[in-house]
Amino acid sequence: MKAESIEPLHGNPLLRFAAPPAFFPLAGRMIPYFTALAVVFGVAGLYVGFFVAPTDAQQGESYRIIFIHVPAAWMSMFLYVVMALWAATGLVLNTRLSGMMAAAIAPTGAMFTFVALWTGALWGKPTWGAGWVGDARLTSELILLFLYLGFIGLTSAIDDPRRADRAGAVLAIVGVINVPIIYYSVKWWNTLHQGASVSLTRAPSMAMTMFTGMLLLALAAWMYSIAVALWRVRSIILEREKTARWVREQGGVREKGAEA
Repeated sequence: MKAESIEPLHGNPLLRFAAPPAFFPLAGRMIPYFTALAVVFGVAGLYVGFFVAPTDAQQGESYRIIFIHVPAAWMSMFLYVVMALWAATGLVLNTRLSGMMAAAIAPTGAMFTFVALWTGALWGKPTWGAGWVGDARLTSELILLFLYLGFIGLTSAIDDPRRADRAGAVLAIVGVINVPIIYYSVKWWNTLHQGASVSLTRAPSMAMTMFTGMLLLALAAWMYSIAVALWRVRSIILEREKTARWVREQGGVREKGAEA
């Protein structure tokens, strides 16, 4: 095992997992639990949202798209902030795992951003009469998708992983400014998009069953994101650390187990 992989394993019990050799098996143990939680919350949320929640008095059944749209929109912003935090940590502390985690989160964030835009268009057609109106929130959400794709494209275009992580970190950090723009766009500009139905400072402006279904699906999206990010970062670790002794040893153990 390389010296750089051994040193972080001593000292703080939590900091030891900042080393890829220690984090790799931990991530593998956590994936099944988060996957199971994602399935449970997802099934419960879909049932409540599509079979228990009442029909909206103004929008009818078409409003149910919010049970997919709103959690996807929340996750698109949340995952970008988390990705930027991992990237910034790697840039400041020069930790290898941080850049790997940022790279692992980006595709899921891009997927949720696309889903938010797509479901927003489906919802906007019966509500506004058009799938795209180009208001401030929709435009800033589209910019978020471009930021995700830019991060993925930039880090993939650079052969040296450490240089790629640093370049991606700069883009991710600069792009964070777009997240509050998305959130406050309906307050700062006159847009067609409705304001927030859920706030930390007041009760939800919707029926409790609607709020429950939305919350369950948001938790499902959160659990799914963690499970997929952990699965993806394990693949990134194996790719980047393929010449390390611990990876070769683990491969040998798997081969022996397969022969048995």
